[in-house]
Amino acid sequence: MPDLHLPRFLPDEICFYNARAMEQSLPQALNQTLNQPALHFAVGRPRAIDLKLRLALCVAALAAVCLLAVAAYALFDSDRAARAKGNRIAEMVAKDISLQLSQAQWYSQSPEHAPDLQRIAAPLMEPGLCIAYQDKTGTFRQGICSGALASEDIAPESYAALYRAIFHPGEPITKPLFIEGETQGVAVATFDPATQIGRSWREASRLLSVMAFALVGLCLAVYAALARVLRPTLVIRTGLAQLAANDLSARLPSFDLAELSAISDVFNTLAERLETTLAERNALTRKLIAVQDEERRHLARELHDEFGQSLTAIAAQAAAAAHTAERQCPPLYEECRGISRTTAGMMATLRGALVRLRPPDIEELGLTQSLESLVASWNGIEKGHTRFDIAIAGRVDDLPQSVCANLYRIAQEAITNAAKHAQASCVQLRIEAGPADIVLSVEDDGEATGTSLAPKPGMGLLGMQERVASLGGTLRFERRASGGARLVATIPNMAAEP
Repeated sequence: MPDLHLPRFLPDEICFYNARAMEQSLPQALNQTLNQPALHFAVGRPRAIDLKLRLALCVAALAAVCLLAVAAYALFDSDRAARAKGNRIAEMVAKDISLQLSQAQWYSQSPEHAPDLQRIAAPLMEPGLCIAYQDKTGTFRQGICSGALASEDIAPESYAALYRAIFHPGEPITKPLFIEGETQGVAVATFDPATQIGRSWREASRLLSVMAFALVGLCLAVYAALARVLRPTLVIRTGLAQLAANDLSARLPSFDLAELSAISDVFNTLAERLETTLAERNALTRKLIAVQDEERRHLARELHDEFGQSLTAIAAQAAAAAHTAERQCPPLYEECRGISRTTAGMMATLRGALVRLRPPDIEELGLTQSLESLVASWNGIEKGHTRFDIAIAGRVDDLPQSVCANLYRIAQEAITNAAKHAQASCVQLRIEAGPADIVLSVEDDGEATGTSLAPKPGMGLLGMQERVASLGGTLRFERRASGGARLVATIPNMAAEP
């Protein structure tokens, strides 16, 4: 910490100036905690996706992957089943031909009359199937084919090309013919590729349709279930919005889910601590303001009793010296008159400082008359260069003494800022005491200030913020690009005690 060379203060004054750092840092911390995340969340963020929709899409994507895996398995299984069926048919044809050839040898029949595929074809044939017999020399002896149905060949070309690339349909399946341990030829079974592809497409399309309906139903069911489960997040969002709006009385209920219940506990603890901290800060601010006002009154008394009396004595001595010089030493008369004028100017400056340090007795005059006197004094000082107006609505004189004093100080500082910095032709002071809030505003028609909307430093806003915060209110500064500014202080209406 750097060394701070401060003047000597009373113990209460030391408390005031040491606690000022805490007084300034705590509102900043609360603003960073409550306001900055909300601004960061609202400006420059990517477009958010609803949590229920995102989770439903994730579940749908996972389910789609699983269903596609099932479809791929079903597709490979259909090809495997087709090949197994072809193997069974070829094996049955081979056994039947072997039996017929064996019978022909037993009965000494001519080999040209055997075998007869018609006998085995009747129970085996189906659309798109071809069976054939080749002797041991590879000569084609006999074959039977069944034509494909017109409805079989309905697969899209892309599906047919993919199926051909993966499974190579239409490949012949052969089984050897054994007679007395010797190979006498082969039996061949072949499925028409178009028929096999069409049959596979019908099964796949049926399965995909069922999976599509199941996927849509699953998405709707998951979304509805998540909407029900995540319904407490709306309550959490509402609580966070209230907390961001400085409503520290917001609390969350207990939830069934352990995770959401933990969030509720943390939220309620944070809100309670912030509420306690804000109450302590407001109490400290009120104490600091009381110490500050007391110091101002003490300083005003010192200036009035010491400096004011000295100026009065100087003025009396200068008047006596001017009277003597007028008769005895005329050349010194103007110097004595100059001392009197300088003393009069200092007295006027001192009276203005005393008014700013020690406001009128609001308890006797009332807030309305005190503010009207303040506006009248500024009209007298400006002498038409800037016009000051006042408008009061409601029973402001019934407010507690501390509230009236703070409102007077806020109005005094705001009018002083407008007179010094706004370069306005008209300054309007308005106070409206409603049933719920008291709104004090000071508006001017000063010069345009460009694009910057932030108030200039050194305009006394910190002191006004302290007073407004001590009353549990809010202070808002607005600057219009076309020119002029408006300061609005809103505090809760605390009616005077009977």
